[in-house]
Amino acid sequence: MKTTEEHEEVDLEEEEEEEEEEGEEGSEMSDGELQEAFAKGLLKPGMNVMANKPKTFANNVDGLKRCLADFRKDLPWVERLDLTNLPAEDVLAKAEGRETKTTNGEINADDDFEREMFFYRQAQATVLQALPLLNKHGIATKRPDDYFAEMAKSDQQMQKIRKKLIAKQSIIERSEKAKQLREQRKFGKKVQIEVMQKRQKEKKAMMTAVKKYQKGMTDKLEFLEGDQKSGKESSQGSKKAMNKKGPNAKRKFKDQKFGFGGKKSGTKWNTKESYNDMSSFRAKVAHGKGPRGGKKGKGGKQNKRPGKSVRRKMKNRS
Repeated sequence: MKTTEEHEEVDLEEEEEEEEEEGEEGSEMSDGELQEAFAKGLLKPGMNVMANKPKTFANNVDGLKRCLADFRKDLPWVERLDLTNLPAEDVLAKAEGRETKTTNGEINADDDFEREMFFYRQAQATVLQALPLLNKHGIATKRPDDYFAEMAKSDQQMQKIRKKLIAKQSIIERSEKAKQLREQRKFGKKVQIEVMQKRQKEKKAMMTAVKKYQKGMTDKLEFLEGDQKSGKESSQGSKKAMNKKGPNAKRKFKDQKFGFGGKKSGTKWNTKESYNDMSSFRAKVAHGKGPRGGKKGKGGKQNKRPGKSVRRKMKNRS
């Protein structure tokens, strides 16, 4: 039988082994777990101190010799595809007569622009040197017209992406349409308000003109014409201008025939003798009984026009 002290020692050894395994795995305990462990007395001074282990040096001679043999292999350039060259010349700077730092290789490594420009010119020079070599060894540098590259993603994944893009586009279109409708409603409401104000203004002006006409302050009825007045003003303007110059030919002819009005000589006025003279009176003519009357008497006959069918028959006979 083991005593309690032996059990406690076994438990402590097991806990230390577990802590070492956790430390090797690189797991970290949370603050709550550390507080619980401290409350239980599991944490002791010196447990979390990292011990400096002696560093072991590996001298793998065989591996180094194999790597050195790989470097010394004299492979053709097609297998290596390596090029070492200086950056290409700046044509623009050469035409302007100025020398750039990227040409002679003296650049400041801390300057981002100079460093990136050096890489860019060096890539240009590499392309100019590599293309002839690739063509010489029969390596194609251009993609054929009927070349189809295999997609890295499956068709199902691309369909999902396509549906997602279509959904986003539809949302954007609905948003734009709603925005346009809001703008149209605002504009329509503004136009409606302007039309209502215009109508109220015209109604007020018309009521004022009616009151003036009722009170006898004016004798014009132009307010009854409404919108037609504005259309007629342009055509009537020329007529008014002509009337101001003088009467037209029609007015002159009537003035010459009937006179200019005013007091006449009195030849057409009734007198006492003409009023009492009944010699020219004809009762049949006055009451429509004579041949000149338009009415039909009791014993008179009225000529009736034959009907349409009768007139058609008479026309066919002739």
